[in-house]
Amino acid sequence: MYLLRTGVIALSIYYRRLVIEDCERIKDMNASQYIKRAWREVDGQRQLIDINYQDPDWPSGYEYHFNHLKATVSGKGEAVGAFDENNKLAGFAALNREFFGEKYNYVLLDQLFISLEHRNKGIGKQLFLKMAEAAREWRADKIYICAGSAEETIAFYFAIGCKEAVELNKELYEGDPRDFQLEYLLASNR
Repeated sequence: MYLLRTGVIALSIYYRRLVIEDCERIKDMNASQYIKRAWREVDGQRQLIDINYQDPDWPSGYEYHFNHLKATVSGKGEAVGAFDENNKLAGFAALNREFFGEKYNYVLLDQLFISLEHRNKGIGKQLFLKMAEAAREWRADKIYICAGSAEETIAFYFAIGCKEAVELNKELYEGDPRDFQLEYLLASNR
């Protein structure tokens, strides 16, 4: 069990591999996010712009994320959940095992979500590091991330050591060209 201290209260969070029965538990998470600023292409340059947008639910919808998580748990990869002291899912991360890339063996961080009430407590970082452990076991070179363009999202990934991707996965990029295509080098973190 991992004890996480936030302010004066201690929050007990434990992590475990998700099983198929856990997938429906994501419906109890608060995936909403207020996005004050986001990265956009303006006059050929990426810039932070004010968008003041309240995303009330799962980006791409609940069913999309539920189905992707279920596919990962069913054998496409690895998924880990963070659970609070009431056994409520506080966050999860999912990593797909299929390799891609020309110069490097990439694996995709398919999802990383933290419920609104549990954000900014280090849970996302812990989940990401657990995905990095799995990717190393699979002998991947790098983790590939299609990150939403919200300022806080990109700041999180840069803070944990991600950089802009050297190789772009064209299919993932074309899925939403506003997303940041990032990578996390595993070799230097062994």
